[in-house]
Amino acid sequence: MRSPLALVRDAQPDAAHNEGTYDTLEYLVGVNLARLRAERQLSLDALARASGVSRAMLAQVESARSVPSIKVLCKVAAALKVSVSAFLRRHAVNGFEHLPAERAPRLVSADGRYSARALYPDGQPAAAEFHELRIAPLHTEVGVRRPPGTTVNLVVSEGTLEVSVHDRRQLLATGDAIVFDADQPHSLRNPGDTEARVFRVTLNAETPPRWDVPAAAGTAVSAGTDEAVAAQPA
Repeated sequence: MRSPLALVRDAQPDAAHNEGTYDTLEYLVGVNLARLRAERQLSLDALARASGVSRAMLAQVESARSVPSIKVLCKVAAALKVSVSAFLRRHAVNGFEHLPAERAPRLVSADGRYSARALYPDGQPAAAEFHELRIAPLHTEVGVRRPPGTTVNLVVSEGTLEVSVHDRRQLLATGDAIVFDADQPHSLRNPGDTEARVFRVTLNAETPPRWDVPAAAGTAVSAGTDEAVAAQPA
């Protein structure tokens, strides 16, 4: 009997899975199903009995010959005790992914007074971005304008923060939060005498590339902005 891991390697039944097509839905679901089954040391027959999905169907899914319906995926997910999303991911495939702080890359400004650490898997395109920001006392960080429809949600974990959007300013104390449209000129200033720690969630706009704000539109990018920082280890 072939192992599930062998099925992962062989989940390319014909030329339909040659170079350039490994990101197809069939391949992604098949590889994840085979891996999850192998981790649980379940045979196809055992998984078929647990899920109520036929062995033949499971074999077709694992070999990337068939894309299962949502109903079938729900049955298999329940039997494997994972989310349906686990079959569609290239990360957090067991429903979670540990991101150790000591291995997380940080974006640090040239003067070292501002840093941003991504709190989501590196290199993964995301509709939402989650960052931890650290801002030195009396430092002002000019924000990078994003496409229209992009929103930013900030919450202050430690210290104080002054957020400027156009000519309006809002002072935030520890625990305070603010939401604003990120296509506007904005900046973050730490008015206190201790480092400010802030968590930022950016909800990216679902707009075509033509909405990107051009650099010539008057957006100032200082040496301390997100686009001017260099990656450094945590």
